[in-house]
Formats: sequence, structure tokens, C-alpha cells
Amino acid sequence: MELFIDKINSPLGTILLVSDGENLCALDFVDYEHRMTQLLQVRYGHFHLKEMANPAEISSKIQAYLEGDYSSLNHIPVSAGGTAFQQQVWAALRTIPLGTTVTYGELAAKLGKPTAYRAVGMANSLNPVAIVVPCHRVIGAKANLTGYAGGLERKRWLLKHEGVALESRN
Repeated sequence: MELFIDKINSPLGTILLVSDGENLCALDFVDYEHRMTQLLQVRYGHFHLKEMANPAEISSKIQAYLEGDYSSLNHIPVSAGGTAFQQQVWAALRTIPLGTTVTYGELAAKLGKPTAYRAVGMANSLNPVAIVVPCHRVIGAKANLTGYAGGLERKRWLLKHEGVALESRN
């Protein structure tokens, strides 16, 4: 299986994105490349990464988001794999409006599984396409910034970038 990888310099550090030529399959940060590779191996088994600038115009859309064109993320097709439950959680993440946050419990309730907040958190942590599937918009029950695979400083930056007021949060 051949997949295409590109690197984007950003205020968050170097972003890696992987495409199958049509869809975004993975997006992570260079310091989490090992995690990204492991998730790709679980999904695809053996694969080869070929460097390609702006595969399926995804890199330019990520760059546009970083420059303030927030709607550009809506135009990125995603193929994340995962279990049926993970896919349900990841689809729900894409419905969280820009500039807002929800708790793990609120997201679980939205899915009709109000006691499954831990399972929602686990699915959130395995999201292979950070930023585009905005797992950074999910916060702890007491409005604290918890659980972001790319690190809490990146989560804080993304939320501030999207206009979320964080004064009362850690």
C-alpha cells in the first residue's frame, strides 16, 4: 500500500499529514511520528510512505486553517478507519462548532451513550487525524484541558486560535 506524506511548518511545530491520494488518513505532529506510524500499521499493515507536496490539496487547506480560514477544514475528506464506535465518535467531533467545546460526558450523551464518557475519551485519544477531526474541542468535566495526544500546549493553542476563551481553564 502506498500512502503520501507531507510536512507543514506551523506555529505548533512540524505537522505530518498522510493521504491515500484522495483522503486524509493521518495528521499528527513530527514529535509524535512514531504514534502516527503505529496507528497506520494497525490500519494498513505494510505500507510505504512516499513524500508528496500538498497531496489532494490537503496541505494547503491545513495551512489556510492555520492562517485563519477556519472553514477550510470542512473541505478535507477524511478516511480514518477505526471501529464502528470510533467512527461514530470521530464523526461527532466534526459537528462540534468552531469556537466551542464539549465535555467527554456531553459528547457521550450526544451519541446516546451517556455513561460511555471513558470510551469516548479513549476513541478521542486514538483519533488519527488531529485538527481536522477536532478532538481538541473536547475538555474535562470541570472545563479543564485534559487529554490531547499532541500535548496540552497544542490543545490550548488550537482552542485560542479558534476563539475559545480559556481564562478560567488551566
